[in-house]
Amino acid sequence: MNSILQFHASPYTHFMQETKVDLGNGIQLHVEIGGKPEDPCILLIMGLGAQLLFWPDFFCKMLIDQGFRVIRFDNRDIGLSSKVREHTQRLNTYKLMGRFSLGLKNQGAAYTLFDMAEDTVLLIDRLGLDKPHILGASMGGMIAQILAAKHPDKIGKLGLLFTSNNQPFLMPPFPKQLAGLLAKPTSRDENAIVNHSLKVFNIIGSPGYVNQVDTIQTARKLYRRSYYPAGVLQHFLAILCSGSLLKLDKTIHATTLVVHGARDRLLPPSHGRAVAKAIPGAKFELIEGMGHDMPPHFIPELSSLFAHHFKS
Repeated sequence: MNSILQFHASPYTHFMQETKVDLGNGIQLHVEIGGKPEDPCILLIMGLGAQLLFWPDFFCKMLIDQGFRVIRFDNRDIGLSSKVREHTQRLNTYKLMGRFSLGLKNQGAAYTLFDMAEDTVLLIDRLGLDKPHILGASMGGMIAQILAAKHPDKIGKLGLLFTSNNQPFLMPPFPKQLAGLLAKPTSRDENAIVNHSLKVFNIIGSPGYVNQVDTIQTARKLYRRSYYPAGVLQHFLAILCSGSLLKLDKTIHATTLVVHGARDRLLPPSHGRAVAKAIPGAKFELIEGMGHDMPPHFIPELSSLFAHHFKS
């Protein structure tokens, strides 16, 4: 292991250690690592504005128990990783969204998903990982697609969870889910932020499987760990200024499994199917009842699907 790493126990888990990794490009990523160093590695890439804790401890532990070393991290601009404070021009988000849906290019974001994919490549190098399997969720799945297309020599197999390739004319998010994602809390007070987060989780999550008490506790934990709404906007702009990944998907040769929730209303299942159709030989699995989240009810099935995929 690289000498630049200094490990200490995560305050949230007893089975993962946390560290800071300097990528050498002005970005430091906050990383958590669990499992045996000799076990095959799964590198988890999370989505828009989502801290590494959105990869549930239960999910990580189940993968570790099935013989994997698991690494999760905060993307740039979120959680405990570096914040990008470049001054950028004020952008009309709705205009960008309209152009994006038609497959037209946008510009003006401080960075794109391609820059975030390069962060991941540098992280793989700094940690000295030998072709880790990649599992990306939502925006993290988009980053994973870029990584697999641009750096096939760096990775093993590819897993994608409720994601999209943003090709033109895909079914848009349902209005309620999109409005919930873009809505702002009533104030920056902790309780207001927690209540806002609870509403968002209920709107985009798996119907009937969102535990209110657990969700409130998680939202409070996330708020106290790091609250940085500017990073959420930067991530959203990064997506809008990255464009369609369809052409890249067609060049991916990694063995790929795409998993999507049948009740996902933020990125409807047609997005996952489009990704699986575009990547040569990719397999697609639809999870009945699951939305755009990972509640405990679905974690045994999800962990089993991906563990089998990465082992086979």
